[in-house]
Amino acid sequence: MTREEKSLVIKELTAELANNANIYLADISGLNAGTTSDLRRAAFKANVKLAVVKNTLLEKAMEASERDFGELPTVLKGNTSVMYSETGNVPAKLIKTFRKKSDKPLLKGAFIEEAVYIGDEQLDMLVDIKSKEELIGEIVGLLQSPAKNVISALKSGGGTIAGIIKTLSEKSE
Repeated sequence: MTREEKSLVIKELTAELANNANIYLADISGLNAGTTSDLRRAAFKANVKLAVVKNTLLEKAMEASERDFGELPTVLKGNTSVMYSETGNVPAKLIKTFRKKSDKPLLKGAFIEEAVYIGDEQLDMLVDIKSKEELIGEIVGLLQSPAKNVISALKSGGGTIAGIIKTLSEKSE
């Protein structure tokens, strides 16, 4: 690979790192061609972009990026695949589901919305991360529940008060 080609790849990687808030680094070495194709298909279906990169080029792209990747460049050893996703927990779920059939891919690290996670032991925690839409849904549900409780209390109490008034008016006659 010539110097110009490397420079172009670094620019492309830097742009990908800038455009994606959720970046996973995984080790898929040792997977045969069929299993790798299955992983790529599963990633495509889950709307996850999967790319195999050279560690040195990815490290230079991280340095050129305006983001702070913390200790993430330290995991760039051996084979590295990068997963880009719009939703923070989708690649983690993909890895966990895929591991039911195989012992790979291994999570090296992740960069989720400005937070850095290092190591495969972080996978379960990353699976449990809620997406922005899920959090908004929960907040809306929490905000609606007090209003629903008040309305139902008024409806049930309203029926009771009307019944009491009717009973009292009938007694006075």
